[in-house]
Amino acid sequence: MTATDTRSAGSVRSLVPARMDRLPWTRFHWTVVLGLGVSWILDGLEIQMVSANGFAKQLHMNSVEVGLTGTVYLVGQVFGALVFGRLSDRLGRRRFFIITLAIYLIGSGVAGFAFSPWFLWVFRFIAGMGIGGEYTAINSAIDEIIPSHYRGRVDIAINGTYWGGAAIGAAANLYLLQQPTLVSTGWGWRIGFFIGPVLGLIIIYLRRNIPESPRWQLTHGHQQEAEENVDRIEREVEEESGRKLERLPDSKAIEVTPSESIPFRQVAHVFLRLYPKRTFVGLAMMITQSFLYNAIFFSYALVLQNFYKIPNGATGLYFFPFAIGNLVGPLVLGPLFDTIGRRRMIFATYAIAGIVLAVSGALFQAGALNAVTQTIFWCVSFFFASAGASSAYLTVSETFPLQVRGQAISYFFSIGQLVGAFAPTIFGALVGNGSSRAPLAFGDYFGAAMMIVGGLVALIFGIDAERKSLEDITDINFMAKAPR
Repeated sequence: MTATDTRSAGSVRSLVPARMDRLPWTRFHWTVVLGLGVSWILDGLEIQMVSANGFAKQLHMNSVEVGLTGTVYLVGQVFGALVFGRLSDRLGRRRFFIITLAIYLIGSGVAGFAFSPWFLWVFRFIAGMGIGGEYTAINSAIDEIIPSHYRGRVDIAINGTYWGGAAIGAAANLYLLQQPTLVSTGWGWRIGFFIGPVLGLIIIYLRRNIPESPRWQLTHGHQQEAEENVDRIEREVEEESGRKLERLPDSKAIEVTPSESIPFRQVAHVFLRLYPKRTFVGLAMMITQSFLYNAIFFSYALVLQNFYKIPNGATGLYFFPFAIGNLVGPLVLGPLFDTIGRRRMIFATYAIAGIVLAVSGALFQAGALNAVTQTIFWCVSFFFASAGASSAYLTVSETFPLQVRGQAISYFFSIGQLVGAFAPTIFGALVGNGSSRAPLAFGDYFGAAMMIVGGLVALIFGIDAERKSLEDITDINFMAKAPR
């Protein structure tokens, strides 16, 4: 092992990345997945709780104020991602996947005691900040800790668990809001806001046992701590497997120039000058998937009500197969991103999702669908779209240097969220009062075209990152070469 001063300003040689990537899958990695992967479940749960708006009547809120409750949460996510993305790059992953979870626990838990709209909005914003920070710190930590052979499937599967949380939220809403004889309507929505914090409290113990990213430590001048971290992980792996890990030759070591904080001008240099094609791919993937998801997710109930005459209280039942399709897609297709490859699978998932949506739009316009067949088409389309959307986060995370990884996720996530925020308004207008099918069919064609274009951009300009070390994908010593 190489041992140097933990604050050395010069370059050092280290086997830390190679040692992390050659580890077999063990209980340690399951701990990382379970401890960090809960973030997306919490986000899906939160969105469902707010969309059910069980609080509206008790807090005397009109439709605009209810909509604002969702907007405040999303704006909080963007703010949290931007703030904690930079801080996690500068100060470390571990402290922020503890801090951001704590912020979420406080925000969501206190919101359950809301006595007026303004009080609810304040703490919904705080909860959103926590979840936005989770997106940046967690995606970074997962990609830096999980071995390269498993990185794609793990990242995609974890991002897809958002829909598991959404399904839990929908089930909770049916019980808490639709069964007044079992749960007081004044308490049902409040209990709903407590579900996430309870899950978060359970998971905090696991997170306390997850170490700092050794890769982050290595690139920030803490080489000795990085080596000690990997030593401890390897001992756990050897004890569990009952066999010694092979020693790696020095030829697999890399040279690293540690850096503390990256100025904004250097961050801009990475995105605009060093990796402009990767920036283009990341933006294309994030924007197209965000637009499609927000368009369909926030309008599906209106479509069922206005065109298929499904009562408002029954639309939630159609959400379950939709959510399950979104959950299963990343689990089934995720391993193929590590074997068939990133670019091919991104193109395939984006393109198939778009084609199925376009076909459903044509059949919808022709009046050939009913509520069940329409839902089936949504399920099939988003079975593929969910894996593609999850791969957008993976792509942004693994194709930029470690020193700016958290910020990359935060910037691309925020831009995607802001563009996607227009989709519900556009599709709501296209649905109208259900008197004409042509406008919504056109919206389906447009959303389908966006997805196909996003897939083509990734196929043409993306990179083959599958089964490669993060250090082989990006230049972690870019600061030493960047213009001053």
